[in-house]
Amino acid sequence: MFILATRLLLKGNKGRGYMTLKLQLVRDGKTILEMPLSLLDWPKDQLETEFKAFEDDFERFSNMFDVLSNQTRLKMMRRLVEEEDRTMNFADFMKDLDLNPKTVWENSRKLSDCGFITKTGRGTYHCSELGQSTFFTLSLALRRLIDSLEEIENI
Repeated sequence: MFILATRLLLKGNKGRGYMTLKLQLVRDGKTILEMPLSLLDWPKDQLETEFKAFEDDFERFSNMFDVLSNQTRLKMMRRLVEEEDRTMNFADFMKDLDLNPKTVWENSRKLSDCGFITKTGRGTYHCSELGQSTFFTLSLALRRLIDSLEEIENI
């Protein structure tokens, strides 16, 4: 299980205090990723390396954001992760979300192409670990992180 946490540290800056925000990804009590959320806290060469890596992965991230920027696909992912076994069939998507077959087919294909779901049988779809983690990160965690950052900005 992963825990996404933000930590607020107070550090000095030439006699003046400033806040340092870090994002942590914790698994079983062990920090596996920690990164500052302020440009001032990144070494310049490391920041350049990170920006270059992001540019190299632009298409992958663009596809993920594109797939989850659609309300129907978000609803389909939500329904999948709400299921105990993260599995639903084609007809349930149509009935539960009031969708026509073409809409279900087109959107399930996009979710599948991105690796968020897999087709496990005739008309049956399963949410992958990648799909579940990405959905939680881009919908729930990112929303809460941005809300927290906005709240800190207004303090």
